[in-house]
Amino acid sequence: MIDKDKIKKAVNMLLEAIGEDVSREGLKDTPDRVARMYEEIFAGYEDNAAERLSRKFDAEGSGADSGIVIEKDISFYSMCEHHMLPFFGKVHIAYIPNKKIVGLSKLARTVEVFARRLQVQERFSSEIADAVEKELDAKGVMVIACAEHTCMTMRGVKKPGTQTVTVCSRGLFETDADLRRQVLDLIRT
Repeated sequence: MIDKDKIKKAVNMLLEAIGEDVSREGLKDTPDRVARMYEEIFAGYEDNAAERLSRKFDAEGSGADSGIVIEKDISFYSMCEHHMLPFFGKVHIAYIPNKKIVGLSKLARTVEVFARRLQVQERFSSEIADAVEKELDAKGVMVIACAEHTCMTMRGVKKPGTQTVTVCSRGLFETDADLRRQVLDLIRT
């Protein structure tokens, strides 16, 4: 549970620590605004991927019972746990159903569950892949995340536009290079 009072106190202390006057007009409401923002952007701690993926449908006869299902270009925003700065980009999810499929919006909602937490991109991709594999009992899952990290673009090495790409494969996608290539080709289209 997000403790907004603690966040407000911490933001006040941070503002004072960088030499700001916390009583000036532009900053008076900042601790409250930050607390409300954190409640929104860290809502993933209160959310559950299993719940998001729980509404399933029979794949048999749907045309998806033997093929690959791909949802690509799912936009996300997350916060790096190392510097508490945003990283953002797109996630592509591919899975091979095992008798069950899920509504496509549920894949995007699953991305949100894990994006709305302090994260590193590598774990973020793995958590999505693990949830889809487990909850759908998928024959294979592949998650590709492409993101720009502001901890690299606005500080430190300062390289705007740099993209970090992570790929997680489970099941058939781990063992079949042709399936992986097929997904990559389909994502490019």
